[in-house]
Amino acid sequence: MNWFYLALVTVACWGLYGIFLHAGQVAMADKELARYKAFLFVGIAYFLVAVLAPLAILLTSKGMNWNMPPKGMWISLFAGVLGAIGAFFVLLAMGSGAKAGMNPGVVAISVMSIVFAGAPIVNAIVGIAMHPPKGGLAAIPLPFILGIVLAAAGGFMVTKFKPAPAPEPPKVASSPEKP
Repeated sequence: MNWFYLALVTVACWGLYGIFLHAGQVAMADKELARYKAFLFVGIAYFLVAVLAPLAILLTSKGMNWNMPPKGMWISLFAGVLGAIGAFFVLLAMGSGAKAGMNPGVVAISVMSIVFAGAPIVNAIVGIAMHPPKGGLAAIPLPFILGIVLAAAGGFMVTKFKPAPAPEPPKVASSPEKP
């Protein structure tokens, strides 16, 4: 069951990712370039976690075999590019929603709900296409198909029926100081 607990850590991290990514973008306080500034720091974090950490593990592994087949390198690089493009487009989607006047919290909920409901559907369809089940498409169990439909419905429902944000408190005008 270790795989399950490790997957739950990923769920927690990626579930928080969108909220904090958007909060970082807003905290950059730059109406035009905030998303790019935030993405720069996402890239720095990726470098620290995805380059330095595995490099340290590889360097400290006894008897490490440094042979890396080109096919494995190119597929892994492509996977990383897809991940980075996806992260970049999450930022663009959030920025576009904010420019359209959506509340920042609503933008994050909407974008991340679509992403996290849609990504498993894409994963399931491409996985089945790349590794078809024995017996072909007819062998795909109905609960699997129902799960895909429910994931799509869930992403739609969370986006469509998200709670309205609390109204912002009225701004109090400060009176000029008296001498």
